[in-house]
Amino acid sequence: MATDWSRRALEIESFKVMDLLKRARELEAAGQDVVHMEVGEPDFPTAAPIAEAARQAIEKGLTQYTPAAGIPELRRAIAGFYRQRYGLEVAPERIIVTAGASAALLMVFALLADPGQQFMMADPGYPCNRQFLRLVEARGQLVPVDAGSNFQLTPTQVAEHWRPETAGVLLASPANPTGSVLHQPELAALAESVRQQGGSLVVDELYHGLTYGFDAPTVLQVDPGAFVINSFSKYFGMTGWRLGWIVAPEDAVPHLERLAQNLYISPSTISQYAALAAFSPEALEIFEARRRAFGERRDLLLNGLRALGFGVPVAPQGAFYIYADVCDLTDNAFDFCWDLLERDYLAVTPGLDFGRHRSNDFVRFSYTTSLERIELGLERLRRRFG
Repeated sequence: MATDWSRRALEIESFKVMDLLKRARELEAAGQDVVHMEVGEPDFPTAAPIAEAARQAIEKGLTQYTPAAGIPELRRAIAGFYRQRYGLEVAPERIIVTAGASAALLMVFALLADPGQQFMMADPGYPCNRQFLRLVEARGQLVPVDAGSNFQLTPTQVAEHWRPETAGVLLASPANPTGSVLHQPELAALAESVRQQGGSLVVDELYHGLTYGFDAPTVLQVDPGAFVINSFSKYFGMTGWRLGWIVAPEDAVPHLERLAQNLYISPSTISQYAALAAFSPEALEIFEARRRAFGERRDLLLNGLRALGFGVPVAPQGAFYIYADVCDLTDNAFDFCWDLLERDYLAVTPGLDFGRHRSNDFVRFSYTTSLERIELGLERLRRRFG
């Protein structure tokens, strides 16, 4: 019997990196040694202080529902982190702990975008953002960016591309897939441009802490009314714990709480108590050591790719990705990625995952694996292109 699926569901695009990962796992199950440079998941284990805090929470029986916005202790701890890292006073009441940054983005878009409206964002950018918008009957308004603007939107572009149906702008700093960073003057200028248009500003700060040679500024330093999305997955290395947060204007908090209550009741209780330990001196020391390790990995991969003819016009300043131009190596980056996986057992992500602008000219390499595995991946590339 035929089923009429919703148009909404049919229009949600696949997350192509997950298709590649699925095939990579099949090859591994068949005995092949696949070098994983496709998924944005740090290879480090959960930091010991976090794991111990989780064990203690279980032993204490802390496994029931929490308030939808998160346990007060964690909201205060996140506020303390903003004080320590950025010198900012953020009221804990403005912080909503979420079931991962994905839930945070879905909730913020549900709050700010009505059906038929659009949110402006850079192309290339994180692919799920436009899918979240489609789910709430809104749309991603993709604006092409390139190396000339460090793969970020500019105030001029915001003004030129603003439409009556544009509800706001989504920025990402550091950005996925390019690793580009917006510095404080750029954030201030973009925030002012969005204010002039009367829209909302949302900034994805998921990769804060993973910048190399400097600390990225938060948009809250120039626009306290912006919505900030962050996560325990990247810098804190808690991917599978599914925990993130929103910093929202005070008047938005009750609406976000209602959304949280209905969408997922509350964030994972054990994950929240575990995350309290993420701000301990012992854990932060671990994360800073890992940041240095990511910097070493970036340098090895960046130099190796450039030597092989991959175009990287702007070195990534943050996150753990290199967005590489493969025009001199292929005329089809999507097939290129699948061929690398099937023939060379090297998994990387096609640019088609991240938007439409020159998407078939680029691939994304993730340096979330060890120096030894990166060198093995480069050696496999040298056999093909060296």
